[in-house]
Amino acid sequence: MNKRLVSLMVTALALLSVSGQVNFTNVGQYPVIEVTPEKSTGLDKIYVVYDTDGVGMSFNSSTGERAKWESFYYQDGNLVMESVPNTRWNGMATSLDNIIPNIGYKIQDGNNHPFYCWVVNYADYYLSLNNVSWNSEQSCSIVSFDLDGSADGIFYYNLNGHRQVLDREIKLTYNNLVWDDSTHWQEQQVVETFPALDQAFSIDPPLCSTIFTLSGDRFLEEWGLGQSITTDTYHTVAVDCNTTAVQEDRGNDNEKGLDNGLGGSAPVHIVFTGYPSDAVVYREWEMATDEDFEDVILQYNQDEVDYTFLEAGTYFMRYYVANASGTCESYSETYRITVSESELVCPNIFSPGSTEGVNDVWKVSYKSLVDFHCWIFNRWGTCVCEFTDPGSGWDGTYKGRLVDTGVYYYVVTATGSDGVKYKKRGDITILRYKKGAGGTSGDGSGGVDTGGY
Repeated sequence: MNKRLVSLMVTALALLSVSGQVNFTNVGQYPVIEVTPEKSTGLDKIYVVYDTDGVGMSFNSSTGERAKWESFYYQDGNLVMESVPNTRWNGMATSLDNIIPNIGYKIQDGNNHPFYCWVVNYADYYLSLNNVSWNSEQSCSIVSFDLDGSADGIFYYNLNGHRQVLDREIKLTYNNLVWDDSTHWQEQQVVETFPALDQAFSIDPPLCSTIFTLSGDRFLEEWGLGQSITTDTYHTVAVDCNTTAVQEDRGNDNEKGLDNGLGGSAPVHIVFTGYPSDAVVYREWEMATDEDFEDVILQYNQDEVDYTFLEAGTYFMRYYVANASGTCESYSETYRITVSESELVCPNIFSPGSTEGVNDVWKVSYKSLVDFHCWIFNRWGTCVCEFTDPGSGWDGTYKGRLVDTGVYYYVVTATGSDGVKYKKRGDITILRYKKGAGGTSGDGSGGVDTGGY
């Protein structure tokens, strides 16, 4: 094959853009970009041509028949469909030497389903990004930009006559704070895309200072001609916050399960922590007895509050933040804490040393006790056990050994979260415990004789 023929073939391939049954000729160095629209549009393809001047289009027949071409567009809300003249048939394909841009084409190949496409002349919508700047009058809710350039919408029509916008995917890139769902704000790069841009546009304000970069569009980038411009540094004024509330786990004594799991039997110990965004200067935890915070009973100008609820009732906590000028503010979620009313019940029987581990410790049943003291005596008045934690108990031992079965006596004083004062006295019967427990016999012999103490 001679060099001239090879050169001609390479040139022909460079001028040809192939997409299924549709080919474009004389497209130059920038290939036609094919977009598959939503099925609901009724269109099979959208073709974006860099410049349609002198560009031809052909349709390969699958039936061996000459295809029928029609163009369509909408004018004053009405469909206008016209036969396309001057098409050429070479026995394999039907060609149109000079396409008309920014309209649709219906191509009927024999009895096959018509092929619908829309041809866009990108030169009519060329992206121009000269300069972009953010509005100096900063807001808590939006950041406004002024664009020097052109990024108009690229329009086409679906088969129902509705005008659609072809997404140009113009990108705005900047940094923002993102909550990592634990205890930290993370600065991350954010990319927002726009199908088109007016000379003025806006976004939600970022929570950190940043530089904005505007770039695109998708078509210029695919052709290697993408544009990019940046702003000066934007200093944020917007604020936000997140919080955590960690309650001390006291096992079954907490009686959790109310709303967000906070509260239960007093004392309820909770550490509240607020995590403010960058522009926050003023912060405050508020405690109230009503959900609308009309009755605020405590305020803390700090990020962390370590608090113990001692009184029965329902409380509400929230975190408030604001910027230096006080023009931007934010509230956290509201925490509901329910502290139950007090209760104290003392059992009168147990079996220490039980191998089954059932009822082998004498413990009171209680709710919301903020003060507690218990003494246990034998029949001679000797104190065999004393404790101040209502969650503790007596395992039936004295000086490291199990005591004898029989009757013992308790004295309990306590104060409830609701202010109720308790003073209880009673007896405790220790039943016969299992053989071998603590080295004792089945009849209780071998226990400690506490007489004389």
